[in-house]
Amino acid sequence: MMAEGGGPESGNAADSDSEPVAAQIPTPSTESQKQTIGSLLKTSLRKGDEWYLIDSRWFKQWKKYVGFDSWDMYNVGERSLYPGPIDNSGLFSDHETQALKEHLIDELDYVLVPTEAWNKLVSWYGCLEGQRPIVRKVRLLKIFLILHCKVEVYLLELNLCENDNMDNVVTRHFSKADTIDTIEKEMRTLFNIPSEEETRLWNKYMSNTYEQLNKPDSTVQDAGLFQGQVTNYHILSANRYGGYNSYSSYNYRESQSQPGLCGLSNLGNTCFMNSALQCLSNASPLTEYFLTDQYEAEINRENPLGMRGEIAEAYADLVKQMWLSRSSYVAPRTFKTQVGRFAPQFSGYQQQDSQELLAFLLDGLHEDLNRVKKKPYLALRDAEGRPDEIVAKEAWTNHRLRNDSIIVDIFHGLFKSTLVCPECSKVSVTFDPFCYLTLPLPLKKDRTMEVFLVRSDPQSRPTQYRVVVPKLGTITDLCSALSKLCGISPENMVVADVYNHRFHKLYRRDDGLNQIMEKDDIFVQEENSERMSLPVYFRERHSKHAGSSTSTMLFGQPLLITVPRHNLIADVLYDKILERIGFFHVLSSAAHSTVAIDWDTESKKLYYDEPEAEAYEKHESMLQPQKKKTTVALRECIELFTTMETLGEHDPWYCPTCKKHQQATKKFDLWSLPRILVVHLKRFSYNRCWRDKLDTVVDFPIRYLLSWQNPQLAGPYVYDLIAVSNHYGGMGGGHYTAYGKNKVDGKWYYFDDSSVSSATEDQIVTKAAYVLFYQRIDEESPSKPQPSASLGGAPEPADDHMDTN
Repeated sequence: MMAEGGGPESGNAADSDSEPVAAQIPTPSTESQKQTIGSLLKTSLRKGDEWYLIDSRWFKQWKKYVGFDSWDMYNVGERSLYPGPIDNSGLFSDHETQALKEHLIDELDYVLVPTEAWNKLVSWYGCLEGQRPIVRKVRLLKIFLILHCKVEVYLLELNLCENDNMDNVVTRHFSKADTIDTIEKEMRTLFNIPSEEETRLWNKYMSNTYEQLNKPDSTVQDAGLFQGQVTNYHILSANRYGGYNSYSSYNYRESQSQPGLCGLSNLGNTCFMNSALQCLSNASPLTEYFLTDQYEAEINRENPLGMRGEIAEAYADLVKQMWLSRSSYVAPRTFKTQVGRFAPQFSGYQQQDSQELLAFLLDGLHEDLNRVKKKPYLALRDAEGRPDEIVAKEAWTNHRLRNDSIIVDIFHGLFKSTLVCPECSKVSVTFDPFCYLTLPLPLKKDRTMEVFLVRSDPQSRPTQYRVVVPKLGTITDLCSALSKLCGISPENMVVADVYNHRFHKLYRRDDGLNQIMEKDDIFVQEENSERMSLPVYFRERHSKHAGSSTSTMLFGQPLLITVPRHNLIADVLYDKILERIGFFHVLSSAAHSTVAIDWDTESKKLYYDEPEAEAYEKHESMLQPQKKKTTVALRECIELFTTMETLGEHDPWYCPTCKKHQQATKKFDLWSLPRILVVHLKRFSYNRCWRDKLDTVVDFPIRYLLSWQNPQLAGPYVYDLIAVSNHYGGMGGGHYTAYGKNKVDGKWYYFDDSSVSSATEDQIVTKAAYVLFYQRIDEESPSKPQPSASLGGAPEPADDHMDTN
């Protein structure tokens, strides 16, 4: 067992890492490393080049160590901690197969380095034993319909079989830039198909639906193939000549289901799209418009803001399949292809956002069906003291002069926006159209965190505490909250993030708590202001072969020991280490900013008690039941949306009176509401340090009484809920489903991709609700036209679930 000084300045990198000394080359100075890698990171992407993924946590530690970022140099001692071998374990969802986690984000979760930079880093630091490099090629991929050089981090996993033989399925990975011909050649080799024998390739999805891949030069991306591991029943099948000639591009088997109860098969992470489509499909005025072919006379193919009518036609075709066919489900492949042509963000097979798809679709349908062939130029005019009724009518008239479509008829309403200058009190009132309401959720101001306190007394076990801190607070707030429970002064606390047996980060007092994720292991060390904290690591030393050099690997929980800030001598350091870990004989030392305790395997077996080393106490705060998440009413979200706020310093308003930008107060009001009101609950928030989804239960009524500011309208009106888009899971992933109220029988149904099942009203209000669709019930009054036979009709059932606003 040996105590050593922090980094490789005292010897080779092999002393601290997993590679033998003989395999290492002399390590350059940290300044030289910084210059070399910094220069290589500026390498341009070139087709065919190989780049490597490195876990951001390791790379950030290396940057600290070499002083790459001056702003990130804070740490205990004179220099930052030696990073050790490259460790990508944080990127793996399965450490056995070393499969990448889904939805990793460049720069946040990983960094990309060119081959030369990777080779140099490996020669200096080595790789964690047993880990394979994560290497990816630069490909020419379509982004916004233009080919760009891009490192393809996620390869496509396809399941391959011959003649639909599910007993012999082989998994292979392909680039999105590979062609169908490449796949066929791979399958010929895998299944020993002679070159003279003709083959056909089929994309199979669901249980009996096939689509022939008949364009050999088409790329995987253009062919719309998707991740096999996500939908396991999607098989790419090589069928020898004479195969599945009778299959169509979507399932058309007969079912006894009534119109509208048609599922949508998942084409590979397309549940977000299916959820949005099911909701929109249950907006009966719009569906009726397409089923009766009214759209054909209104397609605007000349609109430069539109999509030549192709989105409207694709949606019309899909609605007809869902409502007029007798299929239990259809595959919306043609619709998705058309959407991807005009909105490249939806062209791939990554999970997307159902609300964003809805926003695109409503706007695309509007422009494709805009009855205005040539939009007039209209100057914007402020209220200038005129009555609201006159200004609002003018704004709506001007809006309809440029925007006149079925989407405007059904989904558009008016906001009233009031701005007040804080200096001259100038009031600006404008009225703006909207297609959906995006409502904020009342945010919890507090956050519960779990931390481990390590007292300076070596006989005390670490203790786990649960503390309540401000959600947007700092490390100072965390220390203050912990101090109230443990009695230790906040000034005598050091807060550290422990990751992979080392201290990943030691926090400053003013660091924001939003840097700490839920999964992070946070340790708070008691220290004396007259003394300093010194990180101590445990390393196990292995001999690879008899008589050969050794390698080391970190294990156990690291320690922070407190030592005098000045005149620290080796004997004092030894005593402090022995006091903390006990029973050990230390052979030698080189005291720097970190200390490593090296164990041979036998000594570790004899003296290291792993259960005791990992043991900790639980403070009573951990035993108290956590408060249940509060429920908020939908009207509270609307009230928050219409609450006056002050504009931020980065988002000021230009006051025409003061002739300068001002942080004005701003207030929204609902002036007029549409026939169908789409409500988007703003559950997701994201920045470079914080990703979060609010799982707050929003109690929304099945029948909603809504009033608004416009005195000329005979409100309030009553709205009935007709559809809900649900999202289950966290940021960047999860699963989307939908609830829809069928117009034919007035009953609720649950849509989960291709599956459709009955639902009840008491199942609908959950924390998963994301987008709500409300339809004004005056649409069904006797004075209004009745629904046509294609949709059927039923009286609205009595509903006691009513709320008012």
